Amino acid sequence: MKTAVIAESANESAAHRLREHHRIVLLTDGYSSPFLAKTAISMLRYRTEDVVAVLESNAETKTAQETFNAGGDIPLVADLAQVPDADAIYIGIAPPGGNLPPAWRPILIEALRRNLDVVSGLHDFLVDDPELVKAAEQSGARLIDVRRNRYRQIADGQPFREGCVRIHAVGQDCSLGKMVASLELDAGLRRRGQSSAFIATGQTGIMVSGLGVPIDCVVADFVNGTIERFVRQNQEHDFLLIEGQGSISHPAYSAVTLGLLHGAAPDGLIYCYEAGREHVKGLNNIPLRTHQELLKAYETVANLRHPCRIIGVAVNTRTLSHEAALAELERAREEFQLPVCDVYRTGADALVDAAIALRQEVLA
Repeated sequence: MKTAVIAESANESAAHRLREHHRIVLLTDGYSSPFLAKTAISMLRYRTEDVVAVLESNAETKTAQETFNAGGDIPLVADLAQVPDADAIYIGIAPPGGNLPPAWRPILIEALRRNLDVVSGLHDFLVDDPELVKAAEQSGARLIDVRRNRYRQIADGQPFREGCVRIHAVGQDCSLGKMVASLELDAGLRRRGQSSAFIATGQTGIMVSGLGVPIDCVVADFVNGTIERFVRQNQEHDFLLIEGQGSISHPAYSAVTLGLLHGAAPDGLIYCYEAGREHVKGLNNIPLRTHQELLKAYETVANLRHPCRIIGVAVNTRTLSHEAALAELERAREEFQLPVCDVYRTGADALVDAAIALRQEVLA
């Protein structure tokens, strides 16, 4: 009998294993909506060449592009038999609570029997499930829990390498584009010939990039130290783009936001918001704080640790028409007096220019 190789923590070795997958099936069966399938959508956008299919048994469409507006002609399939050469199945949803849908258990068992690695970013860990572990042991497939970790490092507050400019995405709320803004800024800097790296802090970013830390599953005392460690390990780059989480005013997630701000000690912040959103996502009784309140709060809190300022604004205009989106961007430029863009609609060049200018300022 083969012994399963089980990745017990989202450390460097587990991240390396994610980079080994080049024939990925994304599992969204019954949950193929933009709200729930954001992990799958990000994989379709940023690891397009590594995805061979999306498993959705009740699809009324045939391609990922038709269903998710991403992924081109990547097909939707009803079962794993339609993709016999797959090497992994990635759980493509991020449902509230992070629990594994019970109806998916047979799908995962079948995947393991086919010797497919199973990759999950859910709070329900695969390696804690005896039935899944048994199936993995029998086939030699790997169970990879992206959120599972054993990070136990206290921050020491020592300075980072001079010349490593850290830019951190923050926001008015959760789930409005902080990861996307960071990824697009990273890509834009590299296109300009800059030495840049993206550091993920959530499960989706880790699945996309293979580098990062599942910060919402790190013990509270070690949040600052863990992100500090990742920054230090990658400080040979001239730019580090550090994904943000939650919001400094979020009633549930503000602790993680603060830990990232102080652990990463950014030089610059990208402020992100979604046009038209008025209440905290999922908490419709709680209105969002104003942009000006949050800009002041972020700069104040960040400067307690390291000199820092807002260098640009990334607006998510997904709910607006093209004309309305352009009007919102122009309005935002007038309000913030900062570089503003929607990284999808108008590209990230304004933020790239701001980042390069910041580095020149920091090194002056």
